[in-house]
This record gives sequence, C-alpha cells and structure tokens, in this order.
Amino acid sequence: MRNTFGHLFTLTTFGESHGTAIGGIVDGMPSGIAVDTAFIQHELDRRRPGQSALTTARREADQVELLSGIFEGCTTGSPIGFVVHNSDHHSQDYDALRDIFRPSHADYTYQHKYGIRDHRGGGRASARITISRVVGGALAKLALRQLGVSIQAYTSQVGHIALSNDYRQYDLTLTESNAVRCPDARKAAEMECLIKAVKADGDTIGGVITCVVKGCPPSVGEPEFSKLHAELAAAMLSINAAKGFDYGAGFDGVALRGSEQNDVFVPDDSRQATLTTASNYSGGIQGGISNGQDIYFRVAFKPVATLLKEQSTVNLDGRVTTFTAHGRHDPCVLPRAVPIVEAMAAMTILDHYLWSKATLENEEKRGF
Repeated sequence: MRNTFGHLFTLTTFGESHGTAIGGIVDGMPSGIAVDTAFIQHELDRRRPGQSALTTARREADQVELLSGIFEGCTTGSPIGFVVHNSDHHSQDYDALRDIFRPSHADYTYQHKYGIRDHRGGGRASARITISRVVGGALAKLALRQLGVSIQAYTSQVGHIALSNDYRQYDLTLTESNAVRCPDARKAAEMECLIKAVKADGDTIGGVITCVVKGCPPSVGEPEFSKLHAELAAAMLSINAAKGFDYGAGFDGVALRGSEQNDVFVPDDSRQATLTTASNYSGGIQGGISNGQDIYFRVAFKPVATLLKEQSTVNLDGRVTTFTAHGRHDPCVLPRAVPIVEAMAAMTILDHYLWSKATLENEEKRGF
C-alpha cells in the first residue's frame, strides 16, 4: 500500500478502525515551530465521533500522544511520531459482514487486490484513519501561521440545500457555531433537519464542502505535473467518500465567456511592486502556481455507503443475498469532514511552499 503523503512535508499513516490505535509520522516539519498541543487536540475534537446528534454515536476521546520530534515545546526538525488509541470499537457489529461485499464499499476491491481484508468497520478503508491526517494538518497549520496563511472550510451544501458559491457573502467565523459547520444559520438549520430526517429513515445524504485559503504567497506550486490545483485535487480526492473537486469558477465557469472570466491585473496599492487581480475566477492559481489571491475550491462528498436498511449484495461465493448493516454510522460525512479538508489543504500548501523555497534557494546558490 502507498501510505505516505507529500514530497518534502510528508505524513505516513498506520492503523485500522478497530485496531489498537491510529497513528503516523510527520517528516519534513520545519524546526523551531511552537507546538500548541491544545490546538492539535481541538482539531481532533472537531473530527471525532459522537460530537452531535448528526454524527455516529461511537464514543472516542481521540486524545493524541506526541512521541517525538518536539523539545521544550518546539519542533526540532526530526520526525514527529504520534498515536491515538482506539477504545470504543464494537467489532461484533460487523460479524455478519465477514463473508459479504457491501455495496459501494472497499470490501470487494480490497479482497480482490490483497486477498484479505479487515471487515471490522472497514479496517484500513475506514474514515477513522483520517485521524492521522488531522494531526498532520494541525502541525502544518502551526507552521503556516508564521507565514500568515489561514485555511477555513465549511459545509456549503447538504443534499439539495445549498449556499451561494460566492464565499465572500458569508462570515466564515460563524462556521463552528452549529453542528453542520455552515456559516449561514438559516441554511444550517435546514441542513440539520434534512440530515436528521435521512438518519431516521436509516439512509444517508451527501453534499459539498468549500475551502478558502487566505495569505498564500505567490509562486507556490509547480508548472507542469505538480500543479498546485492538481495536488490539491489529489489530496481532496484521497479523502473517504470524496467524489468531485473544482476550484475557482470551476464547472460554473463553463457558462461564461473568456471576456467575462479573465482576471484582469491591476496594481496593488497595499503592497509595493506587487500586482493583484480585479476578479478571482482563477481561484488564486494560474498556470499551476499560486498568484497571491485567495485560493478557494469545493469538494463533493457522496452519501455514506453504510445504510441501516436492507440491501442486496453477493457473498464471497458469488451468491446473491441480503443484509442490514448494524453499528454506529454517520448519516452525513460533511460536518466531520470539514477539518479533514482543512488538514489536507494545509499539508499540501506547506509541502509546496517548502518545495518552492528549496528551489529558490538552490537557484540562488547556483547564481541564477
């Protein structure tokens, strides 16, 4: 399996949903960064199960233990190991799933590829593995703070209930004021009602998360096969249940003409010898490289594949059968996926910032 993310700032993860623990190793973290353990735990608390009536009832403290790479409250530049222990796994809830392939899960593909799979909660394919991403993302956020980079994601759509695609219409500081993590209180209430209704029916619902990156300096990203938007897309589509990605005007932009969508350059009076753009349909990225404007993108998430109602499937012998899933599951991933989207964005931006910085330093040494 490929279990490592990143180029210079890397995260290697380990663990299964019903195993002893989830953990990881962050390498390439800059030295001298103050480690705010309360902030890291807060990020995990935003992702953890059992935080509201809209999420799975699994009860996990998700307390992170940092094992290495930190001395006197600061990063040393060496690998940072960490672990989060599992405690509330009900493996018996999955006994009936040992010999069947659940629709739209990774059961069949894992079995076919590896010849073995952990049926308990999805094993390695479980969304619980994203704990490691949130820890890595929290560390990346701490480093990005020193650059003045902030990252804010929010739920912008659940089912048919959607916000405007213009994030500037909303006060994003209100995102954490409700269980859905939506900055519009009225829409949030509608979304919450929909999720509860879907949950009561034993069903699930999908939606969209929007993410905004502010303060990213120009020149982050590579011009050909590691374009910044392509790397962000790969990071987001690696998240469980993610099905789509667009940035800037995205798919909405196909209805516009070039004369309507081009971002015209104008002088930036607030920063000497710097340009800005009159609009930002490009989403802060041009030619695969950041241009200093806000980076914004959307990630579409499918309805959770585990339903608490009878479904048809086949077993290991290829025979048609029916089953009803049991256990504790999210009716909608959106509320808990918000911090995961932020984490993946943070690691991607920091990784490419370090890459760009290293490239510039090497060119200066060679006299370019």
